[in-house]
Amino acid sequence: MTPDAKPSVAIIGGGYAGMAAAVALAARDVPVTVFEAAPTLGGRARRVTVNDTALDNGLHILIGAYTETLRLIAQVAAPRSTMSDLLLRTPLDLRVQGKLHLRAPKLPAPLHLAWALLTARGLSGADKRALAAFMRAMKQRRWQLEQDCTVTTLLEECSQTIDLIDYFFRPLCLAALNTPAERASAQVFVNVLRDSLGSTRAASDLLLARTDLTALFPKPAAAYVRARGGRVEAGATVDSVVREHHQFMLHVQGNKRSFDQVICAVAPHRAAPLLAGIGELLPVLRQVEALRYEPIHSVWLQFEGPVTLPAPMIGLAGSTAQWLFDREAICGQRGLIGAVISASEGQVGEAQDALAQRIVADIAAHFGPLPPLKWHRVIAEKRATFSCTPNLTRPAARTPCPGFVLAGDYLASDYPATIESAVRSGIAAAALIRETPGV
Repeated sequence: MTPDAKPSVAIIGGGYAGMAAAVALAARDVPVTVFEAAPTLGGRARRVTVNDTALDNGLHILIGAYTETLRLIAQVAAPRSTMSDLLLRTPLDLRVQGKLHLRAPKLPAPLHLAWALLTARGLSGADKRALAAFMRAMKQRRWQLEQDCTVTTLLEECSQTIDLIDYFFRPLCLAALNTPAERASAQVFVNVLRDSLGSTRAASDLLLARTDLTALFPKPAAAYVRARGGRVEAGATVDSVVREHHQFMLHVQGNKRSFDQVICAVAPHRAAPLLAGIGELLPVLRQVEALRYEPIHSVWLQFEGPVTLPAPMIGLAGSTAQWLFDREAICGQRGLIGAVISASEGQVGEAQDALAQRIVADIAAHFGPLPPLKWHRVIAEKRATFSCTPNLTRPAARTPCPGFVLAGDYLASDYPATIESAVRSGIAAAALIRETPGV
């Protein structure tokens, strides 16, 4: 490599972390090549087509606090696209059918939350006082716990009521951390509250994609990278990585490809084989192999006629699925309902037909008779996220091997495994690559 040449960078993984890294480097004219094993970009947040209908591999929501995700979506969007074309944005509106409705008006913080709490339905005066006291206590502690513990332990120590725990904290914990409150890290949960409910009014907004998650960011990101001289290769599996004479040799479907630097942006359980070939990465490999995982089941229900829910996203109490999504209200897919089951270990191995019919029965019990079910699809991610437990040691982006960097939602950060943490990790990985002279 000549003194003025920019090093070539391989990015293994075309999910949100990998494509965020690619966009950040392409914006500085760094040559990147993205390898994605699947034919469709997006990783665990990618498009899946069923019966000519665009679905997502997993049901995800964004919130206004996802500042880096929103910035990059805007950066790579097509010239005539607006954020309102891509995302349905509403003020905080948490509904658990028949149990809780908490909605924030468009008022400056913290008035938006105070008004939402004051007018919340389904909460007693004692519930509202307990929740207000909890938020005050966390703010006084500067959102930092003296010692991490489970979410359940924290809520009990802070004298939260049974209804608040069952219909407010537990659903939020499952949605954000994909880990049951009995096992989830209280500190990470408090971090999420800090940057959403405890921040600006806009930070707590709910954002639902009006398009599939591949079209929302990874696909336009690929076009952005290619327009700046980069390469994005889908359907290209990297089998192994070795280091030879200050170069990284990637074995891609029987071919050797040489690069100066590598960003490994695949899911942690898929990263392990790629780390094993480089001796300096063995400490990182041990950290990755120590992670445990939580599943998520996404259940798609296509009815023969329209199904209208009270809100685009609504929670269910006492149901197999925690949240329902009205895809007609969100993006015009008539009669399509998405249901998400977080931390769904109990559903692993369950027959798809039985699971789908159980959720249909739950929806009918809450909202009345439904049109006939035309088809269904259950998408099970057995290792959807890492299990976000107290005091968990997570790998860092910088590794002991110079030029080899990690990206992914499982890396050490304030956040659980979310789209925003994936995007931020990609941006951080790109910054580490740019520390190299000449980049």
